[in-house]
Amino acid sequence: MWTPVGRGRWHGRALTVWATAAAHRGLLESRRTPSRGAAAKSRTLDRLYSSADRKEKIDMSRFSVENIRNFSIIAHVDHGKSTLADRLLELTGTIDKTKNNKQVLDKLQVERERGITVKAQTASLFYNYEGKQYLLNLIDTPGHVDFSYEVSRSLSACQGVLLVVDANEIDLKNADPARVEKQIEKVFDIPSDECIKISAKLGTNVERVLQAVIERIPPPKVHRKNPLKALVFDSTFDQYRGVIANVALFDGVVSKGDKIISAHTKKTYEVNEVGVLNPNEQPTHKLYAGQVGYLIAGMKDVTEAQIGDTLYLHKQPVEPLPGFKSAKPMVFAGMYPVDQSEYNNLKSAVEKLTINDSSVTVHRDSSLALGAGWRLGFLGLLHMEVFNQRLEQEYNASVILTTPTVPYKAVLSSAKLIKEYREKEITIINPAQFPDKSKVTEYLEPVILGTIITPDEYTGKVMMLCQARRAVQKNMMYIDQNRVMLKYLFPLNEIVVDFYDSLKSLSSGYASFDYEDAGYQTAELVKMDILLNGNLVEELVTIVHKDKAHSVGKAMCERLKDSLPRQLFEIAIQAAIGSKIIARETVKAYRKNVLAKCYGGDITRKMKLLKRQAEGKKKLRKIGNIEVPKDAFIKVLRTQPDK
Repeated sequence: MWTPVGRGRWHGRALTVWATAAAHRGLLESRRTPSRGAAAKSRTLDRLYSSADRKEKIDMSRFSVENIRNFSIIAHVDHGKSTLADRLLELTGTIDKTKNNKQVLDKLQVERERGITVKAQTASLFYNYEGKQYLLNLIDTPGHVDFSYEVSRSLSACQGVLLVVDANEIDLKNADPARVEKQIEKVFDIPSDECIKISAKLGTNVERVLQAVIERIPPPKVHRKNPLKALVFDSTFDQYRGVIANVALFDGVVSKGDKIISAHTKKTYEVNEVGVLNPNEQPTHKLYAGQVGYLIAGMKDVTEAQIGDTLYLHKQPVEPLPGFKSAKPMVFAGMYPVDQSEYNNLKSAVEKLTINDSSVTVHRDSSLALGAGWRLGFLGLLHMEVFNQRLEQEYNASVILTTPTVPYKAVLSSAKLIKEYREKEITIINPAQFPDKSKVTEYLEPVILGTIITPDEYTGKVMMLCQARRAVQKNMMYIDQNRVMLKYLFPLNEIVVDFYDSLKSLSSGYASFDYEDAGYQTAELVKMDILLNGNLVEELVTIVHKDKAHSVGKAMCERLKDSLPRQLFEIAIQAAIGSKIIARETVKAYRKNVLAKCYGGDITRKMKLLKRQAEGKKKLRKIGNIEVPKDAFIKVLRTQPDK
């Protein structure tokens, strides 16, 4: 049942748990709980430590290292992590049992509305097992690939994980958990006879999970007599208390009044408060090595609590922990206020939100049509959507979000350009800054290694979809008689917008998709300009692959034709690569009937009027400056490009 996992410093164990489909739907209308006397006694003892409204501080010295277990819950998106976490919180007496306990650790409005976890949350559980009191530190992690950065940080504080797999209603007649067990055994090499079958909806066998955590996940390897060495693995900002840093102690002890130093900034702070999350903040006298909790030390800016930083005691320096790789944005988009008078309010909202989400990168930008704004970098499309939704819900901000693009690279060709840019390989996050072909030796585009698991009846359709997105097949394996696992190398720009929706549509929702960064590869990229009567529109410049330039340009011109209001003169909408026009649409001019007053007479009079009208239109076309309404930009930019 145990499988070694290597990721950064984390070398823990994975405990596989089968969860029902009802769990990931979060349906908690009815539950049954174990009625054994031992379980009841356990929960009574738990409440001695876990009452949420207790005022006295918990004595954390009562928990020796051998009685501590730090673990995360890992699963695919919408497979029931939060529901299982709710049951674990109830069983340990951390929260009272009520029908309203749904997504207790999902504190953001967007998490509750979408039914997904966006921000990793920590909860310290107190559990009595075989006469011993254990401290179980649970970290509920996101499941979507866009938030894998949150997961990697959480694993650094853990010695093991719960791997939750949706086995499709284990308590129903048509369920086949045995088949799913064989699939997992083949893919992950986890023995099927050691899996725990649970129903988080009903609470069935959930207590066995807690017992397995104690029996099979090792305690942390730490030393309390050594000098303090604490890893900052997450942080939030409170406008009254400053930065609240989530820390995992690898060595030593920390308490209120201690002077600590950041290994990253070299600044000294005095600790104002330490405690555990239960799941709300519960102050304690001290935190000891092996424990996970929070620390407040008067840090005024979240950048002072650098993720991956090491904290140590004043005059007791230690070797810093390896830390984390910085989050690498995979998707960029322009963000502008709908009304420029709201710029300062939006700026304040973006700053506050990025304080609590350090994986978003922000660069100031401006546009002739849309005004001042920013170009933001996100970990993925869902990350971008969640950020936008949080702006609207938490700060009542309304924004224009442009079509997302990916970061391309260009290898410069001359020593003069290399000296100008101070590097040979430049990264392009704004299509308008895409260098001309004469200045570079090659263009590079980001690629990802995608894994698709689908019922075999949809294999043909899935393969056709992947080929249409310029994907290269790397592997194909039958997990069992009915399911196939496909591995493809995708250009990131081909999957970032609508690939997931297309995959779900053609597979009737049964196919799953996951991906990981695979670096960059050479590609024939071109910059496509959009012209209105020969004038360049910078806001609509895009980078496309040479083979898809015509189809993308044609689609863009068609959308503009539908969006632009008609004028008294004809408007030519063109997509161009350099000086070559690859697509064109025309917005016809309004035509005034100048012959309406001609009720008869010679034909020459009619021809004279038509000629005068034609000359007037020609003059308008020459001096006419096309003003594109902002709502037309919004419509075109928010409409995703057709594939």
